Formats: sequence, structure tokens, C-alpha cells
Amino acid sequence: MVRRRKFVGVSLVVFMVSVVLAMSFSILAKEFTKEDLDRWDKEFMTVVMEGEKLFHSSTLGKNKVSCDQCHPNGANTHPETYPKFQQQIGRVVSLFEMVNWCLQNPLEGDPLAADDPKMVALLTYMTYERRGVPLAPGKH
Repeated sequence: MVRRRKFVGVSLVVFMVSVVLAMSFSILAKEFTKEDLDRWDKEFMTVVMEGEKLFHSSTLGKNKVSCDQCHPNGANTHPETYPKFQQQIGRVVSLFEMVNWCLQNPLEGDPLAADDPKMVALLTYMTYERRGVPLAPGKH
């Protein structure tokens, strides 16, 4: 009887702690201020603008070729269609992998790590240019 009472007591405490934690996390997730949103939007747009500069510059490769020589703007990269099969690579690839292929081949540059600020900026710019377009993975 004592063991059962102890088990019920411990179970009740665990349940109550879980409820309190769940409530506190849901409250915190909704507490974004206008200042937070403005700051995040400003930071996001800074990365978009950096990506646009890189996309139109010849600094990513070694042969003075820029992304916009094949793609006049980031929208023509159709980021919403990735992942998809790419004939040049011979398999299904992500947009990140396709950008690195372009950096290494037409631009004759070095690949970038996924977390490289330049890669993040390029992907952010390309995706931003297609905002509002429905996702269509695999589309050609």
C-alpha cells in the first residue's frame, strides 16, 4: 500500500512538472515583440543583400565568371524545384549541391561548406527571389 501511494505521488509530481514545463514553453514561443520581428527581418534582408552581391560578382570563381552570366537573377535558379535530378551530376541533388557544382565548374572556384556565410547568403538570396512560389521538388 505504501509503495502504491508513493508511486501515485511520484507520478502526480512528474505529471505536474510536465504540465508546467509545457505551459511555459508555449508561452515563451508566442512572446515575439515587434522589435524582435523587425530586428530579425533586418538581419535576414542583410543576408539577402549579401547574397545578391555575391551572385552578381565574379569573386566566387577563379575565371571572372559570375552566377548571373548563366542566371540573370536568383529567381532563374528555381530553388523551389530542389531537390531534383540533375543530369550534369547524374543523381538527385539539393540546391546546396547544385550551387557547389556551379562554383566548381562554370566558375572554376572552390566549393563552400553548408554553413559558410557565403553559401548561406547565396541560398537565402535565391530563395528570397522566388518567395511566394509554391514548392515543386523534382520539377524540371
